[in-house]
Amino acid sequence: MKSRLYLETTIPSYLTSRPSRDLIVAGHQQLTREWWERRRGAFQLYLSQLVIDEVSAGDPAAARERLKILRELPLLEITPEVTELASGILASGKIPRKAAADAAHIAIAAVHGMDFLVTWNCVHIANATNARALALICRDHGFDCPVICTPQELMGE
Repeated sequence: MKSRLYLETTIPSYLTSRPSRDLIVAGHQQLTREWWERRRGAFQLYLSQLVIDEVSAGDPAAARERLKILRELPLLEITPEVTELASGILASGKIPRKAAADAAHIAIAAVHGMDFLVTWNCVHIANATNARALALICRDHGFDCPVICTPQELMGE
């Protein structure tokens, strides 16, 4: 059985955007494309309406490209349990209130039992200094926190 993976918004954004002049971002974009081509088939991919809303913003042509690659993927519901867990994450102060959507991505993935949450958001989501605290918050609410990582960490051998 394939592992279940929640795609956070940065993945379709990096996958479809024009190559950046910033070397680090360009490297992340390339790794994302390589992961998408070589490794995504090893996982059951999921997203949420929150991802759809976020990728729909901005330049209409770019939004269409982002939405196009996501159109076949199943959506996870934003349930009352998701809202409660996201509120708990925000109340902890580990993710600032201005980044409430980031807490919601983690909550969606945890409540729906995802094995992985893949993202390039290393400020609030894939942040090693927050990982233990986020796992404890999820556990306190009755959920396992998914492994939160970047596409690079899921490249396999």
